[in-house]
Amino acid sequence: MDHTNISAVTYFIISGISNDPMIRVLIFLLVFIIYLLTLGGNLTILLLVSLDLQLHTPMYFFLCNLSILDIICSTNNLNNVLISFLSGDNTVSVLGCIVQIFIFLSMTCGELLILAAMGYDRCVAICNPLRYHMIMNGRTCALLAIACWLLGTVESIPIFLELLKFSCYKSNMVNHFFCDIMPVLTLSCSDTHFLDLYILTIGVGISAFSPCAITFISYVFIIGTILKIRSTTGRRKAFYTCSSHLTVVILLYTTLAIQYMRPHSMVNLDSNKLMSLFNTAAVPILNPLIYSLKNKDVKAALLRRMRFSILKIHKESKI
Repeated sequence: MDHTNISAVTYFIISGISNDPMIRVLIFLLVFIIYLLTLGGNLTILLLVSLDLQLHTPMYFFLCNLSILDIICSTNNLNNVLISFLSGDNTVSVLGCIVQIFIFLSMTCGELLILAAMGYDRCVAICNPLRYHMIMNGRTCALLAIACWLLGTVESIPIFLELLKFSCYKSNMVNHFFCDIMPVLTLSCSDTHFLDLYILTIGVGISAFSPCAITFISYVFIIGTILKIRSTTGRRKAFYTCSSHLTVVILLYTTLAIQYMRPHSMVNLDSNKLMSLFNTAAVPILNPLIYSLKNKDVKAALLRRMRFSILKIHKESKI
């Protein structure tokens, strides 16, 4: 693409994961199934929490927020794979691409903050159980959730505004299956020093490190309290209450660290696509699975709703 065409870019072409027709079919089927499972799993969590009074606790309130973030993020990131395969159109406008980046970054930042809030909630529950309901009251939980959503959005606005200023691209071929920040920065021939610095300082230093530090400190207190419990049963029960959250935190931070804790010039986009596919497709479905499989309250609530539905159908059939 010559310089004249570079400055006139109005749309991007999303290359996808593979150009092989058979592999594309397999990827489409895999992504479609995972997306349906993500929607089903997270919507089930939302439905269970809203219908079951025993799940009206701070932990499940934050879990609902996490489910909403996962649904939005999955829909935002996977729609290119699904739409391009069905329609054959793998193009997206420059503005549409930038909006997709903004939504992805906002939801990811919000998810890290929600996980930090959940870590704080588990810390209060284990370290200060007698004052738990007074500290983690409805107002506190609502304010924490609002702060997580707002901060996630505010932190991503400078990146959105800076990307709008870009007027020069070496190519309009995005080497990814959705519009992500790193592939777009690699294409830009505009000055990216501000964004490089912002991502490494605000993105990694604040958006990722701050919630990570809050989560880490929470678990330092949690582990300290658990070690003071004399009975083995008591220690096991205390750890069990936060094992699901800890699993999700480790999973998410590991995948994000591998993807983004490098300057964009050092990023291998082809290998990053596979990690990104796992992060954007598999992690959101793992969240409800982890919380349902490792959590007795969720399993008990699901069984109660199933029994209620069966009894209702049975009564209606008798009538």
